[in-house]
Amino acid sequence: MSDLHHLLTFPTRPIGQDYLTSLQEYLSSGIPSTYTLEQAAAFMKDGSDDVGESSSNTTPLHILARSLPLDLSQQETDVVLEMMNTLFEYGAGWNFIDYENKTIGDLLLERNQKRDGPLYSRVVEAGVTAELLHRKINGGEIEFIEDPTDVEPQVIEPTEEEIADHTADDQDTYLDTKLEYTEGFLVTKENRDGVMMDWETDIMDLAAKTICPPARELTVLNIGFGMGIIDGLIQSHHPHKHYICEAHPDVLAKMKADGWYDRPNVVVLEGRWQDSLNALLDEGTVFFDGIYYDTFSEHYDDMLDLYSVVVGLLKPDGVFSFFNGLGADRSLCYDVYRRIVALDVQDYGLECQYTTVPVTIDQQWHSVKRSYYNCNYYYHPRITFR
Repeated sequence: MSDLHHLLTFPTRPIGQDYLTSLQEYLSSGIPSTYTLEQAAAFMKDGSDDVGESSSNTTPLHILARSLPLDLSQQETDVVLEMMNTLFEYGAGWNFIDYENKTIGDLLLERNQKRDGPLYSRVVEAGVTAELLHRKINGGEIEFIEDPTDVEPQVIEPTEEEIADHTADDQDTYLDTKLEYTEGFLVTKENRDGVMMDWETDIMDLAAKTICPPARELTVLNIGFGMGIIDGLIQSHHPHKHYICEAHPDVLAKMKADGWYDRPNVVVLEGRWQDSLNALLDEGTVFFDGIYYDTFSEHYDDMLDLYSVVVGLLKPDGVFSFFNGLGADRSLCYDVYRRIVALDVQDYGLECQYTTVPVTIDQQWHSVKRSYYNCNYYYHPRITFR
């Protein structure tokens, strides 16, 4: 272990300004803030920083977070926060995965740090800052959204199986993939990727109530039918007009078989929302009290495109919401996305308010190839014009 890493194990108490001074000396002398335990071990072994096929990145921030005393005083907390600031100033990454497949956020929570506390919040802030900076550097493209690892030093490589399976990553591939409806969930037939599951029902119930305000003649839109959970709940609010936009041929066939095309207040928009909703915008005759968005194999850059469509279709007092699984495979990424969405919708004259609700996902994941939601809480978004 390097001297830098040893310092961050906090070998003596209390944690005072001498720790911050020593940290600054190490970093200013040229030791990288991203110098990992794996690199230190390789150097001790053969004098090289080459970690070979190592897939973990146990950075100084991981050591700091893993070593935090459980009885940290306020004064010590202030010093640790300054140490984190210093590491970030010297280029430390916020979302590396360590040898136990944990983020810095995971480790802070394990050490009794609160999600809204100063140390965890600082990591979230670093994630938001990194995202905005990456966008500026890369001409607006989303960077971290696709992968909860940073760009260096050693990014976890996907397996051959993951490379071969693009149904969750590419919409054209997904639309050509056969789907299967089974008891409680919708999956891709061959690879058994979870597209939708009935554990989402409580979330969908909250969403339906959000976009279907009482005591008014409602015109609502749902983008992405899936299992039809939220559409059934929307129907319970007796909307005047209920638009459903769906692109997958197997889902459209299911909708026909279940009689959705025959419902007098339902309008089915077949095809991708990028085509169907832009056609509605061009017509300029339909505006919505509520819009909900929940598709598969689309990403946050698609949502950014959707925001510009939503502001053209939403009534002045309308409500937009979506299934918020952004980054939900890792708690830290989920908390960063929460901030990113709130910042982004402001550019469209919108504001986002969240309701936090607990989530229980029993044992359904054993029936699918990979999970798409791993948090025990859910940030339900309610987005309106400011």
